[in-house]
Amino acid sequence: MTTSTALLLADLAGVTVFAASGASAAVVKRLDLFGVAFVGFIAALGGGIFRDLVIDEVPPLAFADWRYAATAAVTAAAVFWLHPQLARLRTTVLVLDAAGLGLFTVTGTLKALDAQVPPVGACLIGMLTAIGGGLARDLLTGEIPVVLRREIYAVAALGGSVAVAALDASGHANAAGLTAAAVFVFALRLVALRRRWSAPVATLRPPRTGTRGPRS
Repeated sequence: MTTSTALLLADLAGVTVFAASGASAAVVKRLDLFGVAFVGFIAALGGGIFRDLVIDEVPPLAFADWRYAATAAVTAAAVFWLHPQLARLRTTVLVLDAAGLGLFTVTGTLKALDAQVPPVGACLIGMLTAIGGGLARDLLTGEIPVVLRREIYAVAALGGSVAVAALDASGHANAAGLTAAAVFVFALRLVALRRRWSAPVATLRPPRTGTRGPRS
């Protein structure tokens, strides 16, 4: 299997899991078939469209290659019709989202590196590719985006992007290494959810309401 074929399969796998994640979230919100398909499409392809526009790959693969749109649409429709058989949709959404996060982190960073983007920029593009679909999904379904909460989400994607860039620089960006990077992001996200790890937030102190008495 060539590198380009492996990258395509990983990209389509990411599209599938993010489309399922978006469609599952839309089902929870009681959207109709079109709404479920639309949210699934945007969740699956939003990050990739951003990535392709940034690296000047026009038109984006989401529009140039029919397999991307078809994969997203078929997956979202399948979730719509089969959702009664999907137990605990909330858990399903979180697991699928973590899988998509790992896959898109790897493919986004690799494509940026292949486009001759410097490593730091490639890591940022990989992270934004990974979180873009989830961000769009949450906005469309009326949720506070996961990336803006205390949960470990964008940090996991950034860590995976750095790992991919390091593998590429050392000449070890093979299938095993890249799979390990995707699994690392996936596992970190799930462990952070289970153990309730979170990024620090600012501590807000109530304003002082008392007044000093008059000096004697």
